[in-house]
Amino acid sequence: MGFDKLMAPVAGKSVLEHSLTAFAACPEIAEIILVTDLKRFRSLDLLGLEEKVIRVDGGTERQHSVANGLAALSPDCRLVAIHDGARPLITTTAISLALDAAAVHGAATLARPITETLKRADCDDFVKGSAASVAREHLWAMETPQCFRMRLLESAYKQIAEDEITVTDEVSALQHLGHAVKLVPNPAPNPKVTYPSDLTQIEQILVQSSNNDSSPDTV
Repeated sequence: MGFDKLMAPVAGKSVLEHSLTAFAACPEIAEIILVTDLKRFRSLDLLGLEEKVIRVDGGTERQHSVANGLAALSPDCRLVAIHDGARPLITTTAISLALDAAAVHGAATLARPITETLKRADCDDFVKGSAASVAREHLWAMETPQCFRMRLLESAYKQIAEDEITVTDEVSALQHLGHAVKLVPNPAPNPKVTYPSDLTQIEQILVQSSNNDSSPDTV
């Protein structure tokens, strides 16, 4: 994006502060491990959350950053939620849904069923032939948080380290372990900030939500 998207201002807070606020307000969350560099951390308005938020450095890959975060958790932690701070629209309701499913199934993630028509392009971005159409039935787009029983996620990370496997999310680590992951439909929008235009869309959603919350009841 050409700038630090996590610190981009959206509806009065940075992208990352919106995520932190949601997790801090979730009753199931006892502690927050923020994997980020010291410069960004010092730029945050922690909104009175200083005692609840612990900062640790990241690693060269996502899985190394997550491993650093896991190592900083309290020894009695039973469930863990891994969230991408670039998803500022996450809600306490959605976090609770994912954690509840993880408590039952061992592993769960927020996700979105694919409804768009999908095509597979060639290396020159052309769609050719009937094989280019991708059936969308049973296809889901992964979101976060991805939630797990702590010991299960530790086992998965130990296995991918031993097998020298690189994964792009924790669901992939559980797949490598051979453990099923429950997909939990998110009841609210949960887009990831990737392009500058995403910030405008997210701000519109936040402003609309705020206006709806402040509207008087009608009969």
